[in-house]
Amino acid sequence: MTKKKQATGEEQLALLELSMDEIVDKIEELSGENVFDCYQCGMCSAGCPMADEMDLLPNQVLHALQVKDPEVMSANSMWICASCYTCQVRCPKGVDLAKVMEAMRQIYLRKQLDNVPLDDLSHREIRHLPQIAVVASFRKKTG
Repeated sequence: MTKKKQATGEEQLALLELSMDEIVDKIEELSGENVFDCYQCGMCSAGCPMADEMDLLPNQVLHALQVKDPEVMSANSMWICASCYTCQVRCPKGVDLAKVMEAMRQIYLRKQLDNVPLDDLSHREIRHLPQIAVVASFRKKTG
């Protein structure tokens, strides 16, 4: 698989045709979570089994959404999140960050945008992907 240049946050917003205000509102609508409930204790990041793979830690994603930093939309964190709900269990405020991450992915998917199109992967790469990643990719193709 060839590496392509990562788009900046501003470029991602242009692709999504949304402002950060609209994105935060849409995330809250889709997830049912208030991103402003987070007070940055870091418990979600401390317990996240995927944090080492993320370019923004889970609490940093929420902070970026709170301050409406467009770079959050170019971070890989939403795509890396395993939706294991460890963050939600550990959160003293009960913020369900897995739902926030899913809402962020849904904003892309509803615009027919994807992080790694399945068509760009070789058969060998597909065989080594986690099954949930392949299933999720095919789910997006079924409309």
